[in-house]
Amino acid sequence: MDLDSLLVAVAAGDSNAFGLFYDELAPQVLGVAQHIIRDRTQAEEVTQEVFMELWRTAASFDPAQSSARSWALRLTRLRAIDRLRSDMAAKKRDTAEFVQQMTTWIAAEDEAVADLEAQEIRELVDSIGEPHRTAIMLAYFTGMSHAEVAEATGVPLGTAKTRVRDGMSKLRNALRVHASAGGAQ
Repeated sequence: MDLDSLLVAVAAGDSNAFGLFYDELAPQVLGVAQHIIRDRTQAEEVTQEVFMELWRTAASFDPAQSSARSWALRLTRLRAIDRLRSDMAAKKRDTAEFVQQMTTWIAAEDEAVADLEAQEIRELVDSIGEPHRTAIMLAYFTGMSHAEVAEATGVPLGTAKTRVRDGMSKLRNALRVHASAGGAQ
């Protein structure tokens, strides 16, 4: 019995004809799928899907329009290409998810480092003592000018400038000590 006759018998529900049809065409279907996909395991899955679809749709086969072999191999080609597209889309999604996750982790790490650094800076500023601490906080953390620092603390402009300059000097020394102790990098 030729393949066309076997497929017509499959359409009538003949499982023996389907077994013969499978035995005759499976190596070619697998070969086409593997040629397109280039992965034996996935090609075997596509082959199984193709034969399941051939079993379900055998009644729509028309021997006047094409041979059973070309119909089956055309279906194989289409299913193999669908599998490739699906795999490519999944890889693209996985890559996008990975990038998003890495971005989230890096942002969280950067935020944690920034919080730690901000805490260390606050501790260092606190360590320089008053009145330099207040002068530094007003000048650098609130953005006040020397004149505004003088007005806010009720001291002459020259005194405010000296406190800011001396405070920065004390802060540099505290930072050096902190860095040499293994704190800031």
